[in-house]
Amino acid sequence: MDLTLCYAPMACSLVAYVNLTEAGAPFKVRTVNTGAKEQKSADYLAVNPKGKVPVLLVDGYPLTENVAIQQFIARSFPAAKLLPAGFDEFKAISLMSWFTSTIHPHLTPNARPENYCDIPEAYDGVKRVAQKLLFEDLKIAEELLQGREWFFDHFTAVDSYFFWCFRRAAQFKLDLSAFPNCLAHMDRMRARPSVQKVEAYEKEVQAQFAKAA
Repeated sequence: MDLTLCYAPMACSLVAYVNLTEAGAPFKVRTVNTGAKEQKSADYLAVNPKGKVPVLLVDGYPLTENVAIQQFIARSFPAAKLLPAGFDEFKAISLMSWFTSTIHPHLTPNARPENYCDIPEAYDGVKRVAQKLLFEDLKIAEELLQGREWFFDHFTAVDSYFFWCFRRAAQFKLDLSAFPNCLAHMDRMRARPSVQKVEAYEKEVQAQFAKAA
């Protein structure tokens, strides 16, 4: 099976990178410079007309949408146990769906308020509303992680996905001190070799993009 991940620094394609690494899957990476709008180029749109990352090319077929990609990785490499067993598998899919449908949209306005409002003077208000909603989401995650290392009895794809969400919130310099369980989870994630690998790679790609600019 030939796997190529379309990956952009800072973006949620980090989740697939971590989980492919955790699975021990051989994969190649196609970097996408979203800062230069490469995801909107004709070449990239031929791969994914949605103009987004991640895309996991599976023997040339473009699999899109994070929740589907994580399930594919987990089921293709079952020894890694990236999804829990039994009914917990559906609970894990439910959580990842919540991340992608709710938490992620509450993060994006912090980076691109212009996508939500065409009045520049109102951008700060857009961010404030998004942050209020985001903090409500994080309060739920904080409670789910109470007394736990991971969302389930062992590390799963859910942890990789939430790590990206919470790390993204931290990158916006938000005050996250009210979420000690989430902060501790982020520290545990950063201790994993898979996360250390992707964060080091992210810095390399960012430097390459900056040099090419």
